[in-house]
Amino acid sequence: MNLLTYAVPSTLDVPAVGARVLVPVGARLLTGCVVAVEPPGTAADAPASIKAVADVLDAEAFVPPHVVELAVWAAEYYAAGPGETIAAALPPRASLESERTVQLTPAGAARPGGGRAGRRLRDRVLHALAEGKPVTVSRLASRLAREAGEGEPGRLPVRATVATLAREGLVVVTQPVTGKADAHRTVRVAALTAHGLEAIAPAGALKLGRRQREALEALQGAPDGLPLPQLADQGIQAATVDRLARRGFVTIRRERVERDPFSSAALGGAVDLAPEEARAGRVLTGEQAAALDRLGALADAHTFKVALLHGVTGSGKTEIYLRLAARTLAAGRRALVLVPEIALTPAVAAIFRATFGERVAIQHSGLSDGERHDQWQRIRRGEVDIVVGTRSAVFAPLASTGLIIVDEEHDGSYKQEESPRYHGRSLAIVRGQRERALVVLGSATPSLESYEHARQGLYELVTLERRVLDRPLAAVRIVDMREVLADEGPETVLSAPLREALAARLAEGEQSLVLLNRRGFSTAMFCRQCGGTLECPNCSVALTVHGASGPRRRARCHYCNYAIPVPAQCPSCAGPYLEQAGFGTQRVEEEIRRALPEARVARIDRDAIRKRGALPALLAAFAAGKIDVLVGTQMIAKGHDFPRVTLVGVISADVGLGVADFRAAERTFQLLTQVAGRAGRGDRQGEAIVQTLYPSHYSIELACRQDYPAFFEKEMVYRRAMHYPPVVSLINAVVRAPSMPAALEDAAGIAQRLRAALGGRGGVQVLGPAPAPLLRLRGEYRAQIFLKGTRRVHMREALKQAVAADPALRRRVRIDVDPVSML
Repeated sequence: MNLLTYAVPSTLDVPAVGARVLVPVGARLLTGCVVAVEPPGTAADAPASIKAVADVLDAEAFVPPHVVELAVWAAEYYAAGPGETIAAALPPRASLESERTVQLTPAGAARPGGGRAGRRLRDRVLHALAEGKPVTVSRLASRLAREAGEGEPGRLPVRATVATLAREGLVVVTQPVTGKADAHRTVRVAALTAHGLEAIAPAGALKLGRRQREALEALQGAPDGLPLPQLADQGIQAATVDRLARRGFVTIRRERVERDPFSSAALGGAVDLAPEEARAGRVLTGEQAAALDRLGALADAHTFKVALLHGVTGSGKTEIYLRLAARTLAAGRRALVLVPEIALTPAVAAIFRATFGERVAIQHSGLSDGERHDQWQRIRRGEVDIVVGTRSAVFAPLASTGLIIVDEEHDGSYKQEESPRYHGRSLAIVRGQRERALVVLGSATPSLESYEHARQGLYELVTLERRVLDRPLAAVRIVDMREVLADEGPETVLSAPLREALAARLAEGEQSLVLLNRRGFSTAMFCRQCGGTLECPNCSVALTVHGASGPRRRARCHYCNYAIPVPAQCPSCAGPYLEQAGFGTQRVEEEIRRALPEARVARIDRDAIRKRGALPALLAAFAAGKIDVLVGTQMIAKGHDFPRVTLVGVISADVGLGVADFRAAERTFQLLTQVAGRAGRGDRQGEAIVQTLYPSHYSIELACRQDYPAFFEKEMVYRRAMHYPPVVSLINAVVRAPSMPAALEDAAGIAQRLRAALGGRGGVQVLGPAPAPLLRLRGEYRAQIFLKGTRRVHMREALKQAVAADPALRRRVRIDVDPVSML
């Protein structure tokens, strides 16, 4: 949604930038956020067509002005609507809205024939309302469309018919507002009055029921009162307390209750891997001390600077983060810590909480709406000094930010794949610039963009080349699966070296991690009779089989979530010869259980952690030594510190190399280096066994050597030759349509307008249109256009104008500035 202008009536105070307002949008009232206020007197010249603000919800800024400015900047840079980026900065339950509802009047109910469904639409509307209950107009339209066999509710003129019936007095239309301006949770608290104290005194002669006396006696021992739920636990119901309140024996007040994620299932009992008492005696290595001195000097300058902390896995980057944060807080400023995955948040938050106490908040989508709301409000009230969160935490309402840490800065999870398609790392840098803060990007495998900026001197490069206590990096062994499959057969999942290493670690009481970045049991199912593959009807992908056997065995699409029971025969030819191909984490888990029946095996992937709190609970159990072998996708590959892990196995290390994406080799190198770095972080030597069909690919070879500089030089040769980032900037536009010819035709029109607008500008290429690698997604065909060049602003503006030239295309074009995924 674009910015909208409203007039402020004289009956309302002029809202501050960042305040929420209730405004009319079409036939509804919606919550908006003020991004700018015209100077006094300007509104007098405003045209009469400008609508008035219905209400001002906040006396002061709800979203801090500097966060509003960041959101507006993100909307401009990423070609998104300001409403989308502002919404990303708001906490849950921050919006009020209204929707038109319709209800029969007495005249409508008494109208002859009003209870029968006739052929005319007005009769059908009156019949649908015959129960007398209010119904939203949108729900009414959907119901009537279904009854009439119409696919789209908008094809029936229901709204116009309702308006006519309202003018005739047969129905009444209202717009109730739903939601609350203040979404804090409150609880009723009862306290004893002087009159109540007299009632239970020995000399008191008042007649009381048994429960009433028990309630007064319980409150006698609690001068500040007791919450009603606590009294209910003692068998004293709310009705009893209400009767006492009516007699004047108790008072009842409402108190705000904070929903604390640190005591909920959101953290799943996450184990603090570095408690304060253990940290207090830690001595920094020489490299750590030098790095801290350099970064501390930058933080003390109170000016904007970006530093890339490039440290090998296990080099102690987290310890530097903690001490740098302490230094920032001592200077009277605050710190924002971003992590790429929800999986990392519990452990990182626990470490910071143990060090800095209760003035630490967390922000991520794994919390309940109430927990996220309350944490956001604590940050906004200034009760928090450190915020730990995923990419959306870059919009946290934190004031006086002096330090922003982006841990695992290379991770693709920092890029949002739905609109607004912002990158958390990039916005962290922009926020740091606006707030004169130090931004620290940390990684063992930096993105090529960040490392190139550091080489050019745009970022300060700080390097940690050795692990703490000079522990050696894991010894890496490559297993050529071409030979294994030739010897043991095409169905082999675990090679003999990996099976033997797993058994040896189990015998020694050590732990193992096994990575396969592909979930499910098998990746495809095909018919040996006709050669057909079980495919998703909505997307151009094969269905993935989940579950080895049993009634819950399903074939599922990982893009649109379409799922069916696994068929017993081919849907195309009815042949009974269905075969499974490929394998995912469920199959790996089953193979390990079969090979090591005495081992305690668990799995972490999106399917295994659907239940709230499941992920941190599994990580905590593994950290506590209750799991011997943990199988997982890339969730287990980064950031975790498990000292008992001495073996990492990688299944199908080359699985990402076949993706149609210029970053495929970079992602493979990063994933393998990161997961190998999970081994040997304790007192015992670590080992990594990498199974691959392409042992000579440079990304795999160099990852096994953990040689980032060599990989960077090799990959940059390819990027320079093919003109890919970081050599140039990239913008991707994907056009969706009901058919492939229509998608290509619409995309061709955009490309033609782009070439006309950018033809005179050197260094800009317009590539396409061409079918997208993922040809069909959620029932729509997709064509894409790429813009390459060094003039990102001109490319973006030209693309926005090319799309705006055809208004019918706006909702069917996805613009992605600085894309991370090419699919």
